[in-house]
Amino acid sequence: MILEVSANSVASALAAQAGGAGRVELCAALELGGLTPSHATIAMARERVRIPLYVLIRPRAGDFLYDDDECEAMRRDIETCVALGCDGVVLGALDADGDVDMERCYGLIAAAGHIGVTFHRAFDLASDPHRALDDVIALGCERVLTSGGQASAMEGAPLIRDLIAQAHGRISIMPGAGVTERNIAALAAATGAHEIHASAKRQLPSGMRHQPPRLGDMQGGELRSDVEQVRALVRAMQP
Repeated sequence: MILEVSANSVASALAAQAGGAGRVELCAALELGGLTPSHATIAMARERVRIPLYVLIRPRAGDFLYDDDECEAMRRDIETCVALGCDGVVLGALDADGDVDMERCYGLIAAAGHIGVTFHRAFDLASDPHRALDDVIALGCERVLTSGGQASAMEGAPLIRDLIAQAHGRISIMPGAGVTERNIAALAAATGAHEIHASAKRQLPSGMRHQPPRLGDMQGGELRSDVEQVRALVRAMQP
């Protein structure tokens, strides 16, 4: 069993590693569902993180229907990840009908070259998850991150189990969304998954003593992956 932790900073990536995670998905802006982190963040994480490091390639919040400029930005970000020695990238694109955009995805995967590729939760917005899975397998991705098309992976567990059966070992199906130490064992049992994705995050208090009124939305502490939460998840998912 492998726990992948969605880490929104270098500090979060180091917390994931210290807590026993098997892989880090490095991103920014978890509150937006995750965006591509900065070049410096990727470089610093690669210097300090010893476990496999995958980087989320997502240029903006919202849907996964991308234009040429957005795809060019993603391609360049992928090339940066390759140059910095990252182990993989996490990407995905759909067309307007909710099918996997094979042409755009092939171009992005070509930029990744020899490093690994995970297809992210764009998969959950696909119009036909079974057809989408066959398309993602045809792209050559290592795994799919999915909540089974639901708000949480536990709610989507029946579809996730069906997808694992359909994949028949050709690709890893990795449940994610709403995963905690209280439900991770049940999720693994319900789906048969061998990799599970979680953020293990908590809100840190702000260290600011000066906090002007009427600007509360700019004064909160950061979200960060928590070592103890990661450890608890790792313990709970073991048989």
